[in-house]
Amino acid sequence: MLEELRLFLSAIQFFTRIPVPAWVGHSAQQLNQAARYFPMAGAVVGLFCAAVLWLTALVLPLQLSVVLSMTTGILMTGAFHEDGLSDFADGLGGGYTREKALAIMKDSSIGAYGAISLIMVLLLKYQALVALCGSHSWLFAAAALIAAHAISRLMATSLMLTQDYIRDDNSARAKPAAQRISPASFAIALFTGLITLSLLFAAGAHTTSIFAAVFSALLMRVYLGWRLQKRLGGYTGDCLGAVQQLTELAFYLGLLAVF
Repeated sequence: MLEELRLFLSAIQFFTRIPVPAWVGHSAQQLNQAARYFPMAGAVVGLFCAAVLWLTALVLPLQLSVVLSMTTGILMTGAFHEDGLSDFADGLGGGYTREKALAIMKDSSIGAYGAISLIMVLLLKYQALVALCGSHSWLFAAAALIAAHAISRLMATSLMLTQDYIRDDNSARAKPAAQRISPASFAIALFTGLITLSLLFAAGAHTTSIFAAVFSALLMRVYLGWRLQKRLGGYTGDCLGAVQQLTELAFYLGLLAVF
């Protein structure tokens, strides 16, 4: 149990700015094994976002509460996934060859494709969360936040099960984590990700709504996986960030589609 706690805290350490005890340590092998808890780390981020949404909705207009909730998630992760999305968009949008796409994705500057995609995804997530609050309640939106953050990281983790990490640069931050994970580790990730859907049930979501949300996220993940395999022959850390962001958005849209 202590070792599993260490792996969970390793996932928290990698994905968030939350401080963890020194005894957790750090190693490439430990980080790769911690992939089983990536969805749970996402649920923790979602929990903080949901708490901010709930507390600020008591005293502020709903739209401001949603913005503050989204800002909380960005600050907690250091815009880790958003940065991956922008690099992913620049690389696949501006790189006409595999080598050019990988070189663009490694560049720290942001281009037109990255800026536009980041703005549009954040805007769509904002509108989706406001709509969820309006169609149900802020409590429903809070449950959706926790579930979406967990499920989207589950979708990103699934990429590590089915495809190869293709960047051979040892300086890449994601390389220690972004190696193929075992089916047993993915089974744990699957369980911890899907269990968050119970929060939506508790918040009053219908089975069809939850199914539509998960199916939308899965459909986005399948498309992105196919696209990455075709263009790059695998994935990079930036691709994992893009999968997380886009499947999170797809999850919200799926919830809204059946209302």
